[in-house]
Amino acid sequence: MRRLRRLAHLALFCPFSKGLQGRLPGLRVKYVFLLWLGIFVGSWLVYVHYSTYAELCRGHVCQVVICDQYRKGIISGSICQDLCNLHKVEWRACLSSVPGRQVYSGLWQGKEVTIKCGVEEGLNSKARSDAAPRQELVLFDKPTRGTSIKEFREMTLSFLKANLGDLPSLPALVGRVLLMADFNKDSRVSLAEAKSVWALLQRNEFLLLLSLQEDHASRLLGSCGDLYVTEGVPHGSWHGAALPPLLRPLLPSALHTALQQWLGPAWPWRAKIAIGLLEFVEELFHGAYGTFYMCETTLANVGYTAKYDFKMADLQQVAPEAAVRRFLRGRHCEHSADCTYGRDCRAPCDKLMRQCKGDLIQPNLAKVCELLRDYLLPGAPADLREELGKQLRTCTTLSGLASQVEAHHSLVLSHLKTLLWKKISNTKYS
Repeated sequence: MRRLRRLAHLALFCPFSKGLQGRLPGLRVKYVFLLWLGIFVGSWLVYVHYSTYAELCRGHVCQVVICDQYRKGIISGSICQDLCNLHKVEWRACLSSVPGRQVYSGLWQGKEVTIKCGVEEGLNSKARSDAAPRQELVLFDKPTRGTSIKEFREMTLSFLKANLGDLPSLPALVGRVLLMADFNKDSRVSLAEAKSVWALLQRNEFLLLLSLQEDHASRLLGSCGDLYVTEGVPHGSWHGAALPPLLRPLLPSALHTALQQWLGPAWPWRAKIAIGLLEFVEELFHGAYGTFYMCETTLANVGYTAKYDFKMADLQQVAPEAAVRRFLRGRHCEHSADCTYGRDCRAPCDKLMRQCKGDLIQPNLAKVCELLRDYLLPGAPADLREELGKQLRTCTTLSGLASQVEAHHSLVLSHLKTLLWKKISNTKYS
């Protein structure tokens, strides 16, 4: 009886064992293929990351060029000695987004700083990392030897008029530029100092740092040639920025919103940051040195300090009105997309004349309100959500037509600031 049971047991499980053995080679092939695929994809990602890093992060080239020019006496600056001779400027993480504009976090005089400089065409990623700077480099070709301080003043005024417009406040800005040019504070501007400040003025962000108040932009701490150092990078409001660049476009918008709610500041802090952003928009419209346009309106550019005061993370895509109008003037177009300055400063196309018009379709405030809908409405207090949503919808419909801009925009902006401020005033968040 016991023997019969054993035979029955073997008969029952033998077919299963044979089937399993038959499937094992197939399973092994599948696992080997998946393992190979994983190694291939991983290796590709490492290669792309390394290639991207090598392309974007060339801070050593910046330092070699700047220090070479400094030692030759061609340029000057308040941090040249610390950067080139004493090596007191510490370069840390690479934050560059384009090869021609190098951005690094760093440490100087015990402070967290951001280091920024440009790499010209002749020093792009195709150059060897150990290559010496080109002798014919023309970064610092103006002003030329023999230029008087009066001529340099007129040269600076003409440059500012071309870039900011013919404004009565420009002579005061020229005075600030000349004061800044005297890096060693000896009450005179040398040729090296003049070349350095002129090169700095060619950097759009530096020009904006001079033109705008320090309340909403990082403070300028020092410079050497066209390399300059500002306060450390503010906290970012877009948590998708932590992802590798290749994966950011793949992140669904719903996940963007969810990340913002989970990882971002509490709603009252977000309201405080939003008030600062609205004040910045107000300054861009009513600034002492003309009107400016935000030409890349994304959460990636919305930063804040440890006290949740708004700071613009990147001024590179903020453009003077004069520069935008010069770009649009007489420009041939078939569609409004042909009339786009930067990423989203778009003007209508006159299809009869086939030329771009001068007024932008969307003003700064309308684009910022679109941004604030996703930033403020999730998690907003129940008693505020309906009214806030209504005001933000009204704001997003604003037109860029000059006839609407002055009174209507100011009124909408004032209502929004008042609504948010009432909710957080007299609390720890104010």
